[in-house]
Amino acid sequence: MSYRKRRGSRIRPYTFTGGRTRSRHPLMVQTLVSTADPSDDAPANLLPESQRIYLLCRETRSVAEVSAELKIPLGVTQVLLSDLAELGVVYIHPTITGDSPSENQVLERALRGLERLFQ
Repeated sequence: MSYRKRRGSRIRPYTFTGGRTRSRHPLMVQTLVSTADPSDDAPANLLPESQRIYLLCRETRSVAEVSAELKIPLGVTQVLLSDLAELGVVYIHPTITGDSPSENQVLERALRGLERLFQ
């Protein structure tokens, strides 16, 4: 059941996270996540929202994709993904942030490629 469907029953998104608003891991909207072992079923002890996230992450997806697919707020998604990573069932892929010279070069090449596509 999506967040929007539950809205009528007055369940607030922060209840999924126990009131937490920050994730333990730095998760940006473009950060990619996947399950540690795609062939495993979701652990039974997970909350229903976390189980749905786990099943979605059998294929590598961005944090934004997970949030949009499940129709739950981005901040809630980040906290739940971080919890799953702490349990070792979800892998957070390294994200290019543009903080180092080599990452800047990669980002500049990607930007030039996108510009060529849309000219």
